[in-house]
Amino acid sequence: MRINNSQVALLLVDVQNDFLPGGALAVKEGDRILPVIQKLQGQFSRILATQDFHPQDHESFAANHSGKTPGEVIDLHGFSQVLWPVHCVQGTWGAAFSEQLQTASWEAIFQKGKNKSVDSYSGFFDNARRGDTGLYSYLHQAGIRTLVVCGLALDYCVKFTALDAQELGFETYVITDATRAVNLHSQDGEKALEELKHAGVKLMESTQVLAYV
Repeated sequence: MRINNSQVALLLVDVQNDFLPGGALAVKEGDRILPVIQKLQGQFSRILATQDFHPQDHESFAANHSGKTPGEVIDLHGFSQVLWPVHCVQGTWGAAFSEQLQTASWEAIFQKGKNKSVDSYSGFFDNARRGDTGLYSYLHQAGIRTLVVCGLALDYCVKFTALDAQELGFETYVITDATRAVNLHSQDGEKALEELKHAGVKLMESTQVLAYV
């Protein structure tokens, strides 16, 4: 992998205020990935991002189900759904990207989770695989063949984005020190790494990636 190659892109997953300390769905130590991502950004000529972008009445929010609390699991239109705190609502501070990140060089942002009836962990598709963010078409048309994935959170949006990328035929890497897990269950992050590895996604630390410069 040559990271300055035009066929290689860095994909930042949901590095948004609500997933960082002080946010509605803060990932423990999520802010620690920001300096790592900044270093990575300086070495890639192509950078893309995904953005959780929910309507206020999204059905994955526990607040929109009487008597339910975050962390409970329900059947939502035929799919198992973890209920979350209200987060990343369109137009709010929580949905915005961290101000600690330089965004001027980003080529494109792909929003997900806009359909209130289905959640969307992957940057490519919603969880029912009926809605498409346009990311695949963009990558295909841009001639990008390798994706280096990082962001939040490891056990949900990073995992499902990387799994889809691998399944769609991209050479896919996840940068392990540039992501953190929600860990609703204590081993979720470790299980996500094993699942990614089993699927053929390559796991690397940022120092290994930067060594390709």
